[in-house]
Amino acid sequence: MNRKPSLLVIFLTVFIDLVGFGIVVPLTPIFGRDFGANGWLLGVILASYSAMQFVFSPIWGKLSDRHGRRPILLISTAGGAISYVIFALACGLVNHTAALWLLLGARMFAGACGGNITVAQAYIADISKPEERSKRMGLIGMAFGLGFIFGPAIGGVMLKFFGATAPGWAAAALCALNFLLTFSILAESRKPDSTPVANRPRFTQWSHTLSQPKIGALVLVFFMATFAFSCFECTLPLLVNDSFNLHFTSESAQSATTVVSLFVFCGVIGAFVQGGLIGRFVKMLGEPKLIAISLVLTGVSLALLPLVKGEGELHWLAVLKLTDVSWLKMLGALALLSFASSLTRAPLFGLLSNLTPANEQGATIGVAQSAGSLARIFGPLFALPLYMHHAGLPYFICGGIAIIAGAIAAQRLLAK
Repeated sequence: MNRKPSLLVIFLTVFIDLVGFGIVVPLTPIFGRDFGANGWLLGVILASYSAMQFVFSPIWGKLSDRHGRRPILLISTAGGAISYVIFALACGLVNHTAALWLLLGARMFAGACGGNITVAQAYIADISKPEERSKRMGLIGMAFGLGFIFGPAIGGVMLKFFGATAPGWAAAALCALNFLLTFSILAESRKPDSTPVANRPRFTQWSHTLSQPKIGALVLVFFMATFAFSCFECTLPLLVNDSFNLHFTSESAQSATTVVSLFVFCGVIGAFVQGGLIGRFVKMLGEPKLIAISLVLTGVSLALLPLVKGEGELHWLAVLKLTDVSWLKMLGALALLSFASSLTRAPLFGLLSNLTPANEQGATIGVAQSAGSLARIFGPLFALPLYMHHAGLPYFICGGIAIIAGAIAAQRLLAK
C-alpha cells in the first residue's frame, strides 16, 4: 500500500495515546494516597514514569533516526497498552502493598515504552518546512490539550459507573486501537536518503547537544518549565481536595468529577491556544519572546493557585452566575496557567528543530525530551513531600523557577 506521510494521522496517533495518558494521570496520586502511600512513595510512583522516559527517550529518538519513525511508534503504542493493563490490575487489588508495587511497575513500564512524543515531533520535523515547524509543533500541544479534555472525562465516567479498575482498562483499549491505527494507515516520514549521524554514546550525545549555545539554552529552559509544571500536575488533585475540603478518595465519584472537570477545563484552553492561536503569536512576537513571556505568566499563575480557598464541590452553574467567588478565582488562576503554559512548548520545539540538522532531529529532540523526563523525575519527588509539609510551598517555589526560566530565555535566545 502506497501511503503518504500525514499530519492528520500523526495527530490522531498522538491524540489517542494522550487520551489514554489523560485517563490515568489525574487518578494516580489519589489512588496512591488511598492505598496508603506517603508523600515520598507517591513521588516515587509518579517520578518512575519519567525516570524510565529519561533513560529511553534518547534511545527511541536515535533508533527512529536509523530505522524510521513508524516502527518505533508501533513499539511504543503496544507497550503503552500493556502498561495500562497492569495499572487496571493494580487498582483492583485488595492488598494495598501489592497494589502500590504493581502501580509502580505499571508507571515504569509505561515510561520505558513512552517514545511517542519524541518520535512524533521528529515526524513533524521530517515533513515540515522550517518556517512551519513552530506552528505544526503546536499540533502536539493540541493533542496534549485534547487528551486532557477527553482523557480525564472518560476516566471520571468509567470510575463513576464501572469502578476503580475501569479507567485502566479503557486506557488499554484506546492504546490497542491506536496500535491498529498506526499499523494500518501511518506512513513512514523519514526520507531514505537521510543519513543518520554516527551512533554517539548517550553522554556524548548530551554533551554534543548542550554544547550548542542556543540549543543548550532551549533544553535548560524546557527542563525548568517542565519541572515547574510537573509539580502542578502531580499536586493539583490534592490541592483542590484540601483547599475545598472535598474528601476525595478513589471511591468518591462525585468529588472525582470535580477534579476531573478542572483537568478538562485546562485541556480545553490548552487545545484552543495550541490548535489555533499559537501560529499567530509566533508571527507576532517570534519564538524567543513568546517563550519568555509565557514562562513569566506561568510563574505568576502557579503562585496564585494555593492562595484560593473555598468549601464544597465545583458547580458550574454557580460559577457562570458569578455567585461562587472561590471557584471563580480558582478557575481564573487555572485559565491563566493553561493559557500561558500552552504558549511554551510549540515555539520551543519549533525553534529547537530549526536549529538542528535534518539527520539529527530524533537525537536532539530525544535529548530535550529526556531533559523533560528528568524534570518530571525530580518534580514529584520535590513537590509531593513538600506539599505534605506545606501545600503552598511547591507552587511558590515553582512559580519562581518558571519566572527565572523566562529570564534565561530572554537573555540567551534573544542574543545575537
